[in-house]
Amino acid sequence: MMPRRCLLTLLIVLAAATIPAQAAVAQDDQETLELTFEDIAFEMDKDAEFSRDYLTPEIEELDGQRISLRGYMLPGTKLSGIKLFILVRDNQECCFGPGAALCDCVLIKLRAGHEVDFTTYPVKVEGTFMLKEKRIGGRVMAIFRMKDCTVSQ
Repeated sequence: MMPRRCLLTLLIVLAAATIPAQAAVAQDDQETLELTFEDIAFEMDKDAEFSRDYLTPEIEELDGQRISLRGYMLPGTKLSGIKLFILVRDNQECCFGPGAALCDCVLIKLRAGHEVDFTTYPVKVEGTFMLKEKRIGGRVMAIFRMKDCTVSQ
C-alpha cells in the first residue's frame, strides 16, 4: 500500500491531465460566492464507499458556479511555479493522516499564465467549482475541483 502523502502527490500530478482547461474567462459580472469548507461538508461514514447521493442539494447547485474558498496549500513536490495544487481545510490533521474526509480537499488548477509559490499561510482561491470524482486504484480520492483559479492571501 502506498503511503498517504505519496497518494496525495500522485493525485496532484494526475489531476493536471483531468481538469479541463477553461474555454473562456469567467464574466466580470458573474457573482462569486464566498464559501467555507463548512459549506461543502457532507455526512459520510469514514469507511463507506463514496456515492454522489451523499452530496446535499446545496452542494450539487454549486457545480459550475464561480466561488472563493479559503484554505491551505497541501505541500507537494514544488515550492515555486505551482499551477496545480490541493487546497485543504486546515493545516493540522484534516488531510495528512488516515481517514481524511473527501470534503476537506479541493483540487485546484490555476488560470492559464498564473503560478504561485508554496506558502504555509492561508490562501484565498477563486475559480469555477466542479463536482468530479478522482479515482486512484479504484478508490475515490477527491470529488471537488476548481478550475480557472486565482490565488491571493
